[in-house]
Amino acid sequence: MSISTPTLVVFIVYLLGMLAIGAWTYKKTDTIADFFLGGRQMNSWVTAMSAQASDMSGWLLLAMPGAIYVTGINGLWMGIGLAVGTYLNWQFVATRLRRYTEINHSITISAYLENRFRDKSKLLRVISAVMTLTFFLFYTASGFLGSAKLFEATFNMNFDVALFAGALVVVGYTFLGGFLAVSLTDFVQGVLMFLTLLIIPFVLFGMLGGFGSAMDAVAQVNPDLLDITKTVKLTEGGEWITKSAAISTIGTISLLAWGVGYFGQPHILVRFMGIRSARDIPAARFIGVTWVVLSLLGAGFVGLLGIAYFSTPLADSETVLIQLAQTLLNPWVAGIVIAAIFAAIMSTVDSQLLVSSSALAEDFYKSIIRKNASDAELVWVSRLTVLAITIAAVLLARNAKESVMGMVSYAWAGFGSAFGPVILLSLFWKRMTRNGALAGMITGGVTVILWQNVKVLESTGLYELVPGFILGLVAIVVVSLLDKKPAEEIMQEFERAKRPLPNE
Repeated sequence: MSISTPTLVVFIVYLLGMLAIGAWTYKKTDTIADFFLGGRQMNSWVTAMSAQASDMSGWLLLAMPGAIYVTGINGLWMGIGLAVGTYLNWQFVATRLRRYTEINHSITISAYLENRFRDKSKLLRVISAVMTLTFFLFYTASGFLGSAKLFEATFNMNFDVALFAGALVVVGYTFLGGFLAVSLTDFVQGVLMFLTLLIIPFVLFGMLGGFGSAMDAVAQVNPDLLDITKTVKLTEGGEWITKSAAISTIGTISLLAWGVGYFGQPHILVRFMGIRSARDIPAARFIGVTWVVLSLLGAGFVGLLGIAYFSTPLADSETVLIQLAQTLLNPWVAGIVIAAIFAAIMSTVDSQLLVSSSALAEDFYKSIIRKNASDAELVWVSRLTVLAITIAAVLLARNAKESVMGMVSYAWAGFGSAFGPVILLSLFWKRMTRNGALAGMITGGVTVILWQNVKVLESTGLYELVPGFILGLVAIVVVSLLDKKPAEEIMQEFERAKRPLPNE
């Protein structure tokens, strides 16, 4: 048996297991609420692991270690921002959103916003659906790009074959089982990701002679790699050079700002909506935040220790975990690690496909085209939408010129800016109006798009999420205050959402 055969066997068994979950949940998915929210029956463990696994995606095991490999621990500013953002999202958004969406009978973010502001014009639903599809196309494409990189590096597959193979597995179980399949597979995948990010650093520390010796080896390459206030860059010539000897204000703000993006990520927010009761949220919060903190630390150590381990700098920094797994581990264990990396990718892509399909099925098809569509019809429209979005995302990934991190960064900023301010204020500010929500959503989303495409703005070095979120927030407040006050019915519902529900 060749070295690669055990790895391939383990990987194939894992993929078949994921498809089996999809087939099993197919029979449990009869209504549109089942397909999109699993009937609101997810417990604390499944909700927490599913939310964080779908949140972190392939970038946690590919892009994050790659960023630390290139820049040193300065890249951990992003991890700090993400850890804080995760906690704040669970602490302040989860409970209120779970209650509010049950009270106003919403199973998607677009439906929640429409019902929250009694928007009979359908503008909120349509524009939020457009924003969802626009940014999720890039996010989903980044996942498929990551899976293609994984298959290329591990099995020496042709890029196009690798791309289509990864897409086929993800679309398989998402198509079949919807939210329940996605949540259960995400739970398994979250466990695999967590174990991988503990095993690899543990093995590396042992091989490098312990923590102190490992850090000394990194410092020999460039001592500033261990200084969070210094900015280091890996040159094309394979040298780590110090770009800045002092902390970069704009750079640090940009990295910390990733945490703000949590408030607007539909694939995470929908997990809060699907938990069986708000009373399960404290336990889910503890599980989720613990998972995130330890996983981010593990990803950081993978990138940092990779600098010390490889004598020749890697051509593609985002493959550092793949290269380490193949070099360090027994082939059978390496197969589990490779499965974990693909799990990280799938756990986000499946959620993105599900939310995108809900945007088309619920927000366009049912809302505009077929208002009297049956649940069975909507479930099949959703499944076909999953196929259509997959094809579009695969084509985008096939022609992508950016890295996995670049595509994730853009999509994260888009959602954080378009939805973050709207979700936060809709949950905590009674005076907010429909026109304010529209203004904030459009302002935030358009700001991100302009910041990416206007060289003068992009050259500032400021992450587009920062101006997008701030301007979106300002637009909501200004337009809402200029608008007439919300109806009394809306005010009363807002107060009801602050109180525990009967099932709590």
